[in-house]
Amino acid sequence: MKRALAAVSAVLLTSGLLTCVVTPAHAAPPTSPAPDASAAARAATVLRANPGAVQGSSAESYQVRSTKVDPSGAAHTRYTRTYQGLRVYGGDFVIHTAPNGTYAGSSVGLAAPLTLATSARTTAAAAKKAASARFAGKAEAVGTPELFVDASSGTGRLAWETVVSGWQPDGQTPSRLHVITDATTGATVGSYDEIESVVGSGQGIYTGTVSIDTTLSGSTYQMIDPLRGNGRTCDMNNGTSSCTTFTDADNAWGTGASSNRQSAAVDAHFGAAKTFDYFKNTHGRNGIFGNGSGVPSRVHYGNNYVNAFWDGAQMTYGDGSGNSRPLVSLDVAGHEMSHGVTEALAGLVYSGESGGLNEATSDIFGNMVEFYAAAPSDPGDYQVGEKININNNGTPLRYMYNPSLDGSSDSCWSTSTKNKDVHYSSGVANHFFFNLAEGTGATSYGTSPVCGSAPAVTGIGRTKAEKIWYRALDVYFTSNTSYVSTSNPANTSRAYSLRAATDLYGSCSTEYKAVQAAWTAVNVAGSDSACSTGNDFSVALSPTAGSVNPGSSAATTVSTATTSGSAQTVTFSASGLPSGASAAFSPASVTSGGSSTLTISTSASTPAGTYSITVNGAGAVTRSATYQLTVNGTGGGCTAPGQKLANPGFESGATGWTASSGVITSSSSQAARTGSYKAWLNGYGSTRTETLAQSVSLPAGCSSYALSFWLHIDSAETTSSVAYDKLNVQVLNSSGTVLATLATYSNLNKATGYSQKTFSLAAYAGQTVSLKFTGTEDSSLQTSFVVDDTALTVS
Repeated sequence: MKRALAAVSAVLLTSGLLTCVVTPAHAAPPTSPAPDASAAARAATVLRANPGAVQGSSAESYQVRSTKVDPSGAAHTRYTRTYQGLRVYGGDFVIHTAPNGTYAGSSVGLAAPLTLATSARTTAAAAKKAASARFAGKAEAVGTPELFVDASSGTGRLAWETVVSGWQPDGQTPSRLHVITDATTGATVGSYDEIESVVGSGQGIYTGTVSIDTTLSGSTYQMIDPLRGNGRTCDMNNGTSSCTTFTDADNAWGTGASSNRQSAAVDAHFGAAKTFDYFKNTHGRNGIFGNGSGVPSRVHYGNNYVNAFWDGAQMTYGDGSGNSRPLVSLDVAGHEMSHGVTEALAGLVYSGESGGLNEATSDIFGNMVEFYAAAPSDPGDYQVGEKININNNGTPLRYMYNPSLDGSSDSCWSTSTKNKDVHYSSGVANHFFFNLAEGTGATSYGTSPVCGSAPAVTGIGRTKAEKIWYRALDVYFTSNTSYVSTSNPANTSRAYSLRAATDLYGSCSTEYKAVQAAWTAVNVAGSDSACSTGNDFSVALSPTAGSVNPGSSAATTVSTATTSGSAQTVTFSASGLPSGASAAFSPASVTSGGSSTLTISTSASTPAGTYSITVNGAGAVTRSATYQLTVNGTGGGCTAPGQKLANPGFESGATGWTASSGVITSSSSQAARTGSYKAWLNGYGSTRTETLAQSVSLPAGCSSYALSFWLHIDSAETTSSVAYDKLNVQVLNSSGTVLATLATYSNLNKATGYSQKTFSLAAYAGQTVSLKFTGTEDSSLQTSFVVDDTALTVS
């Protein structure tokens, strides 16, 4: 018999060669700290009121990934995104809230809302074959292709992602190659490896005589650090599988010679400790994983293995050519473990310009760890891998003060930077950071040139520079942030590091101006306004583009921010509208820091075309932003608008619906949202599958096809990690083939009360489809999925 339970709140909201690898054979990383519930709740409220701020649509769902709360009470909540039930790669975003909980901006990688069909023309089998052909080395497993939305470029494309696991051609470096295949054309559009590679008291080989923390067990010392989450260092014995923790009788480790196996372990153990301390003491991050857990370090990996890698949970170091020069230097250790921090925070995609920013972040923090540690034999120097001598001529892998000295890296940004290997596109950000910290021209670390005719830069010091970079990574960068983006200039490293500088030191402060100058010096321009000495503000739009049929309308959120001085009244207007179109702002004016909704309405006579509409905000000065409006080439053509579902609130019982026995009910054990009837799937606490479906015809030529329903989930399940009972919401064709899974809910989404879910069915215009809810329950502990007040509104 069905029974109801009290529920908890849901988290799903609808509206060169340093290497890193994740392989199944390695231990899983420790769990990250749970998001702050109150910060996430404030962000959810803001997001519901401002969906345009994240280029959102009714076809999407959002999941909180992490939260960051500043001492002031301001908060930053990171989300992942799904579109019609599909994961959106590059669709992540950050909602920023002020100390009082109001909207304070967003970081978003999409340039415009997603509008794409989710039916693949290329089969999964074809994608799997293409991925296998792409793999170099020895493949051991080819995963099942996943259909997803690839929005890494800022716009959406339906694609397959296939992961091929195995070994790189050297036979020792693990590989997990992600191959992206266009699901429409079948073309391979990109790939990246989770390997982010270095070619890429004790006495260490490189650090000299240093103190390390170990654990005494009986009469034997173990190389386990009790002060930093019990991070251990072990010996791979020049193999690739088992690892033995180093032990010692007198707690005096190594001789400084590479022939002594403990010497490399001293460097690795010391590097793990100093990297842990650097992030904790400099940036307030509790270790690499953010939860106080230590990092395992594995040394003497493989035979003649000239590499080192991070696998998401631990560090692994090879012994270099001839097994005589282990790759355990401080900046290598700091570099590799910083990949773990980047993944946990912004998750920068490891390709294109975002991949360059990922690599640069590891170079930057690897060097900052080197400065922080102040090891006697390995002081900080703004060079990367200078101790391990990969090039066999005494030169480092990379030079931060003038990256082009290595013969491959970019010192200055150009339109070709995005096409370079990430180890070389990293040069732009490395050069920027050096200029910000130390300045341009002759320095004690090397001479840093400016690009073109850019003015010289006066550095603000490492302490301020590293805090600005970490702040930008922590709360502003998204997974596809780049150096330059013409379609989304807000999602750039320049824009976000300026926001970080504003947070830490104030708008138009000396530090802010230094960030501007340092980016300009590496040829990265921006849309940031010149600093004003009076009251000033900014204007931004989200989304920045939209398309309509003649006679329909488009909307965007117009947000403002006070950039200097005091807040002021900003009055809005728009220019550049096509004939027959009008613009309305609600409200017509705001105090800077507030937002308005702009609705652009077209008429049946508005000509087809793409128009750049200038949105002006007038106060003491006038600031502007541009909206790209596309008017489609055919008329509205929506001959049958309105609500299309029969008996949407179930008040006529099963009329219009096909459902399992007992699903449509007026039982008082579960309250309807309105009226007496609702659809109650599952809730038995035993193995059971129940369905609810209705066939509906969607007219062609309309601009909006909005499916909505209210859902309440309660459950007796107590787990916070396993989805035992599930509800799938799907679209099927007349033959019963599933065209799309719009969303999957489970016992993990249990919550008090009803919440509304909305999706776009525009991809099925002109078709007759079936909407189907399928609930499945396992053998114990009930979960009830209660649906009410459905609608499919066409306009």
